[in-house]
Amino acid sequence: MESTSATYELTKLDTPNDMLSKFHQWANGKPIIAAFDVTKPGHNSYYFLWIDWHRNDNYYLVIYAHDKSTTIAELNQTIEEGGITYLSWKYNPLKRDGKNDIRKSYFTQTFGSRKMEIPLPSSLSEVEVFLDQLFKLCHNRVRADRIVEILDPSL
Repeated sequence: MESTSATYELTKLDTPNDMLSKFHQWANGKPIIAAFDVTKPGHNSYYFLWIDWHRNDNYYLVIYAHDKSTTIAELNQTIEEGGITYLSWKYNPLKRDGKNDIRKSYFTQTFGSRKMEIPLPSSLSEVEVFLDQLFKLCHNRVRADRIVEILDPSL
């Protein structure tokens, strides 16, 4: 099944028996609601998985880099406010190079906060805005993760 909007191309991945196989060792065999290859033409592509990430009936939206090398974000916290449900995510780098404070500071200074709250779409017309926000989260995350390389190219 494929769906297109003015901005995004979505291709649903096969999930036989409501699981992925031959995708990535962290995702294979876990219960899944749906998985999509999401492309913004001229920009990046990501895999969006609605998956029981820890096999405990707590489903996450896990966003994988398109090369499947790593996850960009794992969102599972929701907040209800004013009748709207938001996915809540906080930038928390876990690199082992001693420079996570620089990344956190950069993220906060550049994007206003380490926390993002993204309203879940309640209608088809809100899906594109939802995807815009998720792509912004991914862009911000990757940019902040790489800031120490940009500030000090010798790394």
